[in-house]
Amino acid sequence: MAAQKYCLALDLVDDAQLMAEYKSYHQNIWPEIAKSIKDSGIEVLDIYNVGNRMFMIIEANETFSFDEKSKNDANNPKVQEWEALMWKFQQALPWAKPGEKWMLMEKIFELK
Repeated sequence: MAAQKYCLALDLVDDAQLMAEYKSYHQNIWPEIAKSIKDSGIEVLDIYNVGNRMFMIIEANETFSFDEKSKNDANNPKVQEWEALMWKFQQALPWAKPGEKWMLMEKIFELK
């Protein structure tokens, strides 16, 4: 079982055709993207969708770091190409900083 769990949110552009195209890309992501995710220590990555809101759940091992992943992604041309392509479909949440995409969510409840 993964040691860390993170939940993130992002919106898609509210356009049915663009949302369908975005989902289509995620049915068969580029192998370099899957490799970069796995190499970062992410063991499970799920994306859920309702309307134009997306919710990502990441389960990562103890080696995972958002800072390290960002650094590695910045130096990976294929990841940069993918991110530029995905930005066509994505739109920042209203409270995001300029250029900020997926935003880490705060856990406010856990049933015990």
